[in-house]
Amino acid sequence: MNAITLYRLAHSLHRRGVPALPKTLYYANFLLFNSSIPFTAEIGEGSRFAYGGIGVVVHGAATIGRNVTLGQGITIGGRSRQTTVPKIGDDVYIGAGARILGAITVGSGSIIAPNAVVIHDVPPRSIVAGVPARVIRTDIDFDDYV
Repeated sequence: MNAITLYRLAHSLHRRGVPALPKTLYYANFLLFNSSIPFTAEIGEGSRFAYGGIGVVVHGAATIGRNVTLGQGITIGGRSRQTTVPKIGDDVYIGAGARILGAITVGSGSIIAPNAVVIHDVPPRSIVAGVPARVIRTDIDFDDYV
């Protein structure tokens, strides 16, 4: 069992209108994995958390695509005075400790380096790194790196 398994069960129950149990699973996820992954977030099929999802924080309105790998200790959330949150495309790798904040889009096939702080849109098939993150390579072949 890991954080994504508990999230998927809670999300499924939430979509079916089951009361109370999704919230209980959310709290179990928090207690077991120190992760805040609300059942209202959208996480695509094939996505997975490294190291079971320890320390992952995801905003309840965030959208994460298919086949995304999320490292431990990452945050996907909003910024002060902004109502929208990140949208992550398909086939994205997010390194440990990365922060993806605000009304941004991370393009499909991109790589977010560990500990990067992403506050601007990331073009598809790009590598971003740094604080704040900037594009260091574009037009990559995702399979060559991951």
